[in-house]
Amino acid sequence: MDTMFRYNWQVREEWYRWCEDVPEEELLRSRTGGVGGILHTLFHIVDVEWSWIRAIQGKSDFQESFEGYRTLKKVRQLDAEFHAEVEAFVRSWDVSMEKRPFYDERPDGSVVIDAWGEIMRHVIAHEIHHVGQLSVWARELGKKPVSSNLIGKGLMKISEC
Repeated sequence: MDTMFRYNWQVREEWYRWCEDVPEEELLRSRTGGVGGILHTLFHIVDVEWSWIRAIQGKSDFQESFEGYRTLKKVRQLDAEFHAEVEAFVRSWDVSMEKRPFYDERPDGSVVIDAWGEIMRHVIAHEIHHVGQLSVWARELGKKPVSSNLIGKGLMKISEC
């Protein structure tokens, strides 16, 4: 679990740096797919990660909209604000948490039960999905996207046998 979250955080930071060389109007431009545009997608990734981590722990959710975070600086600040709590939870993860039930009450009153491990993997996959969208938009702007290659990022220690 830890390796994949660290991978996402590293790639996300690389996307933030990539955004530094893109005009703000391009970061905010509405695009096909995703939640709208580049910066809104990065905000959405941060929001979803933090919201799910808090939800499975029974904590309150983030209720703010993108409208208050329409600059790269503000999205990065929000990410930094949420990151300590998310990282602490991820680092505390152990196998006993995999099958803990999360009771998700739907608007119609029904309840869906999912395992914590399934939700954690959803959070990982969710970000990877949106990084793919960012890559397409980068190419539309004529810019090279951030590499999504996990290999070579130094995320795992090699042990000698």
